[in-house]
Amino acid sequence: MATRLVQINMKAQDDAALGRFWAEALGWGVGSEAPGVTNLEPVGFAYPDPAAVCIDIIADPEPKTVKNRVHLDLATTSAAHQAELVARLEDLGATRADVGQGDVPWTVMADPEGNEFCVLEPRPVYRGTGPIAAVVVDCADPRVMARFWGEAMDWTVREVTDHHASMRSAKGVGPYLEFLRTPDPKSVWNRVHLDVRPYAGDDPAAEEARLRALGATEPDYDRSAVSWTVLADPEGNEFCLLAPR
Repeated sequence: MATRLVQINMKAQDDAALGRFWAEALGWGVGSEAPGVTNLEPVGFAYPDPAAVCIDIIADPEPKTVKNRVHLDLATTSAAHQAELVARLEDLGATRADVGQGDVPWTVMADPEGNEFCVLEPRPVYRGTGPIAAVVVDCADPRVMARFWGEAMDWTVREVTDHHASMRSAKGVGPYLEFLRTPDPKSVWNRVHLDVRPYAGDDPAAEEARLRALGATEPDYDRSAVSWTVLADPEGNEFCLLAPR
């Protein structure tokens, strides 16, 4: 048994408006499975597929108060493409952001609800990922995170150091999942989190038990209102275990 990363879940005060921003930013299609839920995926995409990590934007009245511990890095193919993308995103409503990055070759931005993301300078490693180069998770110990997520999912760990770890679908397609060492401790419920899904035919209860045995815990959350399982990784980052598919 194993899970795989299928989407990120992003809270928003206006899910439809934020969905329109990200659909335009990524060139993806936009839909809705229910009121207060906006779904984003590539046009013509057959979900779930490792070629893309989709985005679910969920209405939530609570405002963003701290820097997100999970963010997107967007890929570019040239310096000109990077500059053009930054300008286009600003036209869509994004702003430049300062998270203490200093003088770096990438551009840190925030979407219209303040969610941080990066527009990377061209990097050969991200050729062929699609518009999202990586889903990045702040953490205290990249080695611990790579060990947990490397066993939790059937993705392949590509690199592990004291400061950074990365993994990607075993099929070698789609974006990377990366863990970046940061000094800031987790302080609130993550407004952006990972959603993972077992394969069709897997036993959800057995998969939950397996993740718990690897070190997942149950956060303080009212599970009566949802049909999926909410867990937390070894550093307390919430994630959702969806139904097999």
